[in-house]
Amino acid sequence: MSELEWLDITAAELAVRIERLQQALLEKDVDGALIVQKTDLFYFSATSQQGYLYVPSEGKPLLMAFKDFDRARQESPLTQVVPIGSPRKLPATIASHGLNSPGVLGLELDVLPVNLYFQYQKIFEHSKLTDISTEIRLIRAVKSDYEIDCIKQAARGSDLVCGKVSELLAEGKSELELAGELESYARSLGHQGIVRMRLWGSELFYGHLLSGADGAVPSYLASPTGGKGPSTLTGQGAGFRKIRRDEPILVDYVFALNGYLSDHTRIFCMGKLADDLLAGHEAMLDIQEEVMKHAKPGVASGDLYELMISSAEEKGYGEWFMGVGERRIRFSGHGIGLELDEFPFLAKGQELKLERNMIIALEPKLVMPGKGVVGIENTHKVTDQGLVPLTCSPDSITFI
Repeated sequence: MSELEWLDITAAELAVRIERLQQALLEKDVDGALIVQKTDLFYFSATSQQGYLYVPSEGKPLLMAFKDFDRARQESPLTQVVPIGSPRKLPATIASHGLNSPGVLGLELDVLPVNLYFQYQKIFEHSKLTDISTEIRLIRAVKSDYEIDCIKQAARGSDLVCGKVSELLAEGKSELELAGELESYARSLGHQGIVRMRLWGSELFYGHLLSGADGAVPSYLASPTGGKGPSTLTGQGAGFRKIRRDEPILVDYVFALNGYLSDHTRIFCMGKLADDLLAGHEAMLDIQEEVMKHAKPGVASGDLYELMISSAEEKGYGEWFMGVGERRIRFSGHGIGLELDEFPFLAKGQELKLERNMIIALEPKLVMPGKGVVGIENTHKVTDQGLVPLTCSPDSITFI
């Protein structure tokens, strides 16, 4: 762990986050929010121990820990951390700390299971339940200096893993064998293993390492790349295919450190690539450069998607850009932070405008059936001058 740095969340950092949430609650006429989703709980309390965070529209937040209370009290800088034995005790515990029972209670309804929603309806029988997930996601979309420092550390991890590929890559290794070696190295650097995604039914194990034609095999995941995976249950990522010469090898990995993520894609090759793959990769680099200049505060994220689509079509790559056929994905970049799929999305019809210190993973890629994938992905910070990359590995194809 000498190369990467762990950064602790301070009470002052949490206070700003809580204040922004309380302002959103007041604007929406919500009396309080009950935060239960793991990532949101960590964002507002600095612990992921099982429990509930009640944030009143005015006053101090109350963290009620179920398991493990001692760890939650140790990990969270919040001043009010108490044990709770059952969700049925939530109203009484809130009241015992001088907080009014909420007439309108906000919940993360984008991810809350229906059975839990019904349970909270019974527990807060005198409250009206409403959704505050969009407000939370908008707050989380703009990163603090602390968060940017964390993502820079994760980006450093991405670059280190990328630099290890050439050392480990060898003809005849399976995708899974190479993936295991790279992932072991990532763990030695402090990679947390878990890559959190908010979208229901989505999951990722480190990322995708795909070679040759298997790189163009689609999957259920909201990603331009899929891969066969090790089984039909997982249905994505590295599989048993042997790595060969003269084909593109895609390493699309997420590095996760301090809870924060960096998304990073590079193309490798042992030998040489066909001219159409080389030209396609260069076209994706051109699109990346074009978007980096245009992606400034005030620009709608959907407009950047349309810019990328138009540019790919003008260059003759519209058929393969971000996938093939009707089921290709309809985005070309995404916000990233504690989760892989954060606001903003560079997607069709998205009107959310960029703001300074949003973090965006920009990923123009070509999926060419029977040949594989070329393209790029870097994690960027939004600035007044456009996008500034936080990952630093060379964007060109690495030939070995």
